[in-house]
Amino acid sequence: MTTPLLRLAGIRKRYGAVEALKGVDLDVQAGEVVAVCGDNGAGKSSLIRVASGAHEPTDGHIEIEGRKVAFASPLDALKTGVATIYQDLALAPRQPIWQNIYIGSELTRPLLPGLRILDKRRMRVEARQYLARLKVEMADTNRAVETLSGGQRQAVAIARALRWDARLIIMDEPTAALGVAESRQVLDLIRELHRSGTTVILISHNMADVVEVATRVAILKNGRKIADRPVQGLTADDLAHLVMVGQLPTKAA
Repeated sequence: MTTPLLRLAGIRKRYGAVEALKGVDLDVQAGEVVAVCGDNGAGKSSLIRVASGAHEPTDGHIEIEGRKVAFASPLDALKTGVATIYQDLALAPRQPIWQNIYIGSELTRPLLPGLRILDKRRMRVEARQYLARLKVEMADTNRAVETLSGGQRQAVAIARALRWDARLIIMDEPTAALGVAESRQVLDLIRELHRSGTTVILISHNMADVVEVATRVAILKNGRKIADRPVQGLTADDLAHLVMVGQLPTKAA
């Protein structure tokens, strides 16, 4: 096996007297789409908060390509190529598409000696290019994000991660509260990330989505990892059974 892009080793997380994670190990190879599943309270949210730099682990450590790292914030994680897209997407709905993609990393150009201004034209052009990498065509990047569909907003959030040169994108319940057509758009975006070699960790309750796009699934239960296996050959019902009882259903003869 090659050195994982991301390794979570012996991760424990306590909130006061509550131990949300009890020594979880998870390796993610470059180019994988790894789904992390489990019932409410299984520890999924705590695990991604640790991996994303939002929370420090109580015990255990994180490695990026074999190098031990300590994230003090999500920005620390982002600087190492780990981006997280939460359910709310953290977009500015009244701002245009291009501005959302470049928020916090705006491009500038010189106007006078010692004076620089925003290079809006270049950001508009490059915003379209980032979206095109996802096979999403948005000719008018001046549109406000609030006018976009749920799937299009996910595309903008992913394009922002690509702008930061993210090699690993963590997606937290990306199809939650979306209709069938919008969910299909989001799954297509994940497939495009996979085809382009970007690594994805997918947090999802939707086993049908997991079967469609994930290459591997890790199951958490009561803060522990109880299963870690390829998705190939599994059905959504198989995964649901694995989440509930910790093992695959016995097939009838």
